[in-house]
Order: sequence, then structure tokens, then C-alpha cells
Amino acid sequence: MAEIDFYVLDGAAPPDAALFTCRLLETVVRRGAEVHVHVADEAAARALDERLWSFSAGSFVPHRLVGSAGRAPVWIGWQPPAQPGEVLLTLTDEVPHFFSGFRRVLELVPAEEPARERARARYRFYRERGYKLRQHTLGGSA
Repeated sequence: MAEIDFYVLDGAAPPDAALFTCRLLETVVRRGAEVHVHVADEAAARALDERLWSFSAGSFVPHRLVGSAGRAPVWIGWQPPAQPGEVLLTLTDEVPHFFSGFRRVLELVPAEEPARERARARYRFYRERGYKLRQHTLGGSA
């Protein structure tokens, strides 16, 4: 059964969600895992692709858009992956139907409403089905 980690971006000045996503992917890859990043559409995939190229002058997160040639530890796509894998980072409003094929699922909880409420709905979805949930709060409260 998949383990689910929620990263809550909180506080008076919460971490930037796009930058946090890049740093989270960098950490997961550094630990040797492969990640499928599930986004809403092609535009979101291309935006994350661009951000991963430029978020830090001192690092690089090897990645590819799903359907591209070659191999990389990070795959970005808006359609279900061809096969399940180790880690799924979901950046959509809905729980993807294929999430249970992954060992770990990573979810972001943005600071802004109504995105935060949609994240709460995903949390309830997993909890009601008995998944092991962990919460990591970043930013701190004011």
C-alpha cells in the first residue's frame, strides 16, 4: 500500500510552491528514486520543465516530458504513466486513479484557498481508504 506525504506550505510568508516542487524533486532524485510528476495538462508540464532548468544555478534535476526519448529519474506528464513506479508527485486537484501503483505519493498543500481546500479533500480521500499519511509543515505560522 502506498505511503502518502503531504507537504503543507504555511506561514506568513509560505514557501513558493513552484520553487519548493523543484527542490523536493532535487531531494528525491539525490536519494536515488525515480519520480513521475503528474500535472494537469501539457502547459503545466512545459512550465515545470522550464522551471527545473532554471530554478538554481548550482544544480540540475535530470528530467523529461513523458513521451520524450531517453531516460531520466524525473518524468513529467499529464496522462497516466505507462507503468507504475516508485514515487508519484501529484500536482493536480484530483487524486489520480493510478496512484496506488506507486510506493510513495507526494502531495503539496498550497497556502492559498481554494487550492488548500482541494488538498484537504485529497487528504480525506486517502485517510478514508486507510493509507498511511504523513504531514510535513514548511514555513511556520505567524
